[in-house]
Amino acid sequence: MRHPIGIISMQFVRPFTADDLGLFETIKELGFDFIELLMPEPEDDLKLDEVRMALSDNDLGVVLAARVSTDRSIVSADPKARQGGIDYLKTCIETAALIGAEIVGGPLYGGPLVFAGVRPTPIGEAERKARFERSVEGLVEVSADAAAADVRLALEPLNRFETDIVSTVSQAIDVVDQVGSPALGLLLDSFHMNIEERSIGDAIRQAGARIVHFQANENHRGFPGSGHLPWSEIARALHDVGYAGPVSLEPFRRNDDRFGVPLAQWRPPVADESDNLRQGLAFMRAALAMTDHRPMADHQR
Repeated sequence: MRHPIGIISMQFVRPFTADDLGLFETIKELGFDFIELLMPEPEDDLKLDEVRMALSDNDLGVVLAARVSTDRSIVSADPKARQGGIDYLKTCIETAALIGAEIVGGPLYGGPLVFAGVRPTPIGEAERKARFERSVEGLVEVSADAAAADVRLALEPLNRFETDIVSTVSQAIDVVDQVGSPALGLLLDSFHMNIEERSIGDAIRQAGARIVHFQANENHRGFPGSGHLPWSEIARALHDVGYAGPVSLEPFRRNDDRFGVPLAQWRPPVADESDNLRQGLAFMRAALAMTDHRPMADHQR
């Protein structure tokens, strides 16, 4: 299928537990092709064989989304945290293989900022280089495991408020190219790109064939089509690089503009958002389909 479109599990609930497997039927009925499932934590009480069976029963694909934690980061100067990051990514790969996910995407390097209550601090050139070397070393190791499991890793740049490790497509390309493994590519998120890139279309073209997964998110993290992102430009750029892989929606901006509401934090839905999800899905399908009627850019011929 060209451009299967999915929805992140935290659109509905977080954490996702065994009691939530019934949501797979809902997601399929809404018209989505796959679920982007947050990597289960041990306390989530989720049996992986039951997850795989429920996915199969509902003819639903799955992409696994890695999480971040200050206790596990492959770029950390703390050997314990660095090993924790490597071990976590290997567990993600094992989990993906068990539930039938071909992709594990996210900020694989770890190193969260605002969501972990950490502020960005200046670092010297020596530490910057050390972080790069540690990230490459860690990803070389886990990419070998991914290749053996027939799983692809997708490295995601996050905006400057969420990490100080990899925030731009160019930075992510530097890491991926240095690792040099076919098991490692890029996950691009239009929300983060809108903050950090001079041109979203040009950044997509720069990433090119390295793109493994794409998250289609609005500038305010609402439903696609409800913000100001240039979707025709984004879809055309994906077409220009020949990307036909999965596209997931990650809306968690609720319709609540009261003073003091913490917009940066996930909040559970308080109303049925099915109509918004159907409309966002239809909007993305249309934006992506329109590019099939356009010729590729000259530099792709």
